[in-house]
Amino acid sequence: MDGIERNLINRINKLADFFPVVVISGARQCGKSTLSQMLRPDWKYFDLENPSHFQRISDDPSLFFRENPNSIIIDEAQQLPKLFNILRSVVDENRKIKNRFILTGSASFEIQKNISESLAGRVGIVELSGFKINEIKQQPLPDFYQIFNEKISSASISFLKTLQPHCDIVELKESMLKGGYPEPVLSNNKEFYLDWMENYFNTYINRDMRMLFPKLDLIRYRRVILMLSQLSGTIINKSDISRSVEASEKTVRDYLDIITGTYFWRQLESYKTPKIKTTLKLPKGYFRDSGLALNLQNIHTIDELNNYPAMGRIFEYYIVEEIIRGIEATGARNLQYSHFRTKAGAEIDLIVEGSFGLLPIEVKHQSITTKKQLTALQNFVDIHDLPFGILVNNATEVAMLSKNIIQIPAACL
Repeated sequence: MDGIERNLINRINKLADFFPVVVISGARQCGKSTLSQMLRPDWKYFDLENPSHFQRISDDPSLFFRENPNSIIIDEAQQLPKLFNILRSVVDENRKIKNRFILTGSASFEIQKNISESLAGRVGIVELSGFKINEIKQQPLPDFYQIFNEKISSASISFLKTLQPHCDIVELKESMLKGGYPEPVLSNNKEFYLDWMENYFNTYINRDMRMLFPKLDLIRYRRVILMLSQLSGTIINKSDISRSVEASEKTVRDYLDIITGTYFWRQLESYKTPKIKTTLKLPKGYFRDSGLALNLQNIHTIDELNNYPAMGRIFEYYIVEEIIRGIEATGARNLQYSHFRTKAGAEIDLIVEGSFGLLPIEVKHQSITTKKQLTALQNFVDIHDLPFGILVNNATEVAMLSKNIIQIPAACL
């Protein structure tokens, strides 16, 4: 994994220029430790899952920071909650000094709680996901994402028309099948990949969850995760899941919070607009790593993927996650992601809001999309008076499908 450029490098360095502390959060094994040490190779590194490192810091945190007032990386910082209060005092001794500490964490609820209670205003936070396909291919972030650095307008269409594919459909499906966890993806060894995925999931259930939530019913929790791997990319009805796993709806809601908080699952809330009264309010969710979801469904080859009945849905949420990972690496701010669906069944896979404006994006697996399939997207664009909407599919070239709907091949993203 050494030497692989991550899309978030510039974003993290900018945050370090503004804040004394930068927190890199994300799922276990997504590359946080490697990235932090790549960014600051001359800084001291401490891993709080290493017993000797944990003891050295936890025995006397105040003394530790007097001896190490700057240039420190602390991995899995959520393991020592009192660290955050001490760090606040260290930072406040001289707030003018920036770029002092990098913390990483793999449980968002713990990290967010400790930051909000102790480090608010003193820390820049960035979330690292698994590899995006351009990172696997060691290419720069595709040009498509430049549109999110400024206000989107009709003039953006001219730029989008110049986009060129940076991969092919086979590479896309291989990326979808493998997911983005760096170690197994880069190994190029199928047997190791399968063993790694199995052990990763078992470790997550039997070690991480047992440690974070000692009273958690691990058998039922595992059942919920396996069910979600089947439901990935659909509207999530908690009452239906609760009946299937014989648990209360509150228990299922708590499980979903845990799965989301450990970066396995992304939940897209329903987009709410006063201009459309029949919007369905249920959230939509999906496994953030398509490779893990498919592995849990025992889908391991391209042929199995192509024959999978839910192939279109898997492709849609894979592309949605690819888009989100790309946008997170830009200079866009105040980002919000949602989905849109009416009670009549009209839907749009991704609604993106931010400093650039509002952009609806529909995803289709086919290479040819009919006008009827674009009705919901076209209506949304017209009702909200937007410059344009985007259809992502497996076409081979960018094309205007109407005066304000532009087709972007998935291979351009």
